[in-house]
Amino acid sequence: MKLGLTRNLAGIFLVALLAAIAPSASAGQCSQAGAAGKYGFTLAGVVILPTGAVSIAAVGSAILDAAGNVTGTEARTVGGGYADETFNGTYALNSDCTGSATIQFYDSGQLVRTSVLSLVFDSNQREIRMVQKSLTLPNGAALPVVITVQARKMFTQDDD
Repeated sequence: MKLGLTRNLAGIFLVALLAAIAPSASAGQCSQAGAAGKYGFTLAGVVILPTGAVSIAAVGSAILDAAGNVTGTEARTVGGGYADETFNGTYALNSDCTGSATIQFYDSGQLVRTSVLSLVFDSNQREIRMVQKSLTLPNGAALPVVITVQARKMFTQDDD
C-alpha cells in the first residue's frame, strides 16, 4: 500500500514538473523577428599575421531586421591603425538562440574583409555574444583571428 502511494505521488510530481517546464521551454525560443532592432557593440581580439598577433578593437552600431539582414558602422583600430567602416550582410537565428552571420566590411566604399561569426542571443534577445569563425580578405586570403563581440539592443519596446 505504501509503495503504491509513493508511486502515485511520484507520478503526480513528475506530471506537475513537466507541466511547469513545458511553457517555459516554448517561451524561451528565439526568432529573427524578436532579434530585429538596433544594437551597440564592442569588439576585441587579435588578428594573427605572419609577423605575429596584432590587437584589434572596435565600437559600432548594427541594425538587424526580421528578414535576416544586418547593416551598420564601426570605428576600429588594428595595431593602432584607425578606420571608420560600414558593413552589411546576413544572419540566421535558430530557435535555441544560436546562429551565424556573414558580414562584408567596407572602408571608403572598398571591400576590406568578409567575416563569419557564430552568435548566441541571451537576455531575452537583448544581447548578442559572438566569436569570429573566419576573416577573409578580398583577394581570398584567410587570416586566423581570435575576436569576440558583445552587443546590446539599444532600444526595446519597453523603452519610453
